[in-house]
Amino acid sequence: MPEALLETIDLNRFFGGLHAVKTVNFTVYPGMIKALIGPNGAGKSTLLNLIAGTIAPHSGKILFRRRPITARPPHAIACLGISRTFQTTKLFPQMTVLENVMVGRHPRSRCGFLAGMLNLPHTWRETRQMEDKALEILQGLELQKLTHAIAANLSFGQQRLVELARALAAEPALLLLDEPAAGLNIYETQKLAQLIVKIRNQGVTCLIVEHNMSLVMNISDDIVVLDQGQKIAEGPPHEVQRNPDVIRVYLGEDHA
Repeated sequence: MPEALLETIDLNRFFGGLHAVKTVNFTVYPGMIKALIGPNGAGKSTLLNLIAGTIAPHSGKILFRRRPITARPPHAIACLGISRTFQTTKLFPQMTVLENVMVGRHPRSRCGFLAGMLNLPHTWRETRQMEDKALEILQGLELQKLTHAIAANLSFGQQRLVELARALAAEPALLLLDEPAAGLNIYETQKLAQLIVKIRNQGVTCLIVEHNMSLVMNISDDIVVLDQGQKIAEGPPHEVQRNPDVIRVYLGEDHA
């Protein structure tokens, strides 16, 4: 077994009197597609936000490459090699597709704020390198025809793909995808599934929160099931599908 890329250890998070994440433990290994599933309110997105640094846990640890990242700010976590997308697409609407993707490249930038303000020659070189990398990613996602399109003018499915491209621009080791198929039609969902597998095959480990069970079961190597903040099952898709606790949560007591 390879060394773990990500580990959550006894993770807890409260929102007032609501115990949203209850002592959750799981591991993500390099090169896998791992999914977090469960009914609405199970704590999936909260768990993803804890890993990304958007919110801090009340107790427990998060390790990335065996280093603690618990409660680090999002920009610091991004610099370590974790990128994410969001449930609601968050692009800069008046910027072009290329500019949006270049924004995602900044965790790999070496030029500081002062150098940018002074417009020094080495900032020009880095900007060209950022642009070249953004164009390469757009081509890999078959978005090169949209390079100079304004983000606000794109279809919902295209915006989803641009956000994915922006996350990849940081060259992450771990990509967090929060309901990437939400709002997509069948064709777009199939294309997304192919892209996620392609991204994994290129060396980027993926952790996905998703409600589309067809997508999850078809592409995941391993699945964690949450219910009311607790982990109730973990394992490969064929095992999770037969788990009585999972059947009970999704289909009710009679089916279990």
